[in-house]
Amino acid sequence: MKTFALCLFVLTPSIFASAQTENPEVHHFIDLWHKAASDANASSFFESMADNAIYIGTDATERWTKSEFEKFARPYFDKGKAWDFKPYSRDLHVTSDGRIVWFSELLSTWMGVCRGSGILSKTDEGSWKIQQYHLSVTVPNDLIRDFITLVDDFHKKEKTR
Repeated sequence: MKTFALCLFVLTPSIFASAQTENPEVHHFIDLWHKAASDANASSFFESMADNAIYIGTDATERWTKSEFEKFARPYFDKGKAWDFKPYSRDLHVTSDGRIVWFSELLSTWMGVCRGSGILSKTDEGSWKIQQYHLSVTVPNDLIRDFITLVDDFHKKEKTR
């Protein structure tokens, strides 16, 4: 029985096999999502996210469901100015069945260079939805000790308040 299961596993193509890919449709979808934020187009931005999507921001407290993130971000969109993150490098992988994409990207932002990473899924209707997006600030390795000190000092001041 173990031999049969092993053979079945080895001979069955995995849906999780991936290849780095240049997928113009997916790149365009992600680019339009960033543009929707830049244009303060809330409907396009939030409609690109799955109902159960998660957005993870740069602060340790920023892990939002789609509705929580929309509640946080809506005032920025309503003022006509959300954020303007410009992707300039993206690494994209797609499952062998073409229904799941994961990616990482470098972004030019007001915070300097940030890294975004995300997971997309294809709906039964054939459109893409963001399942999770994670934004992080990049810190050069040579500055990490100063960064740690800065964050530690911040937390110490917060405790004294």
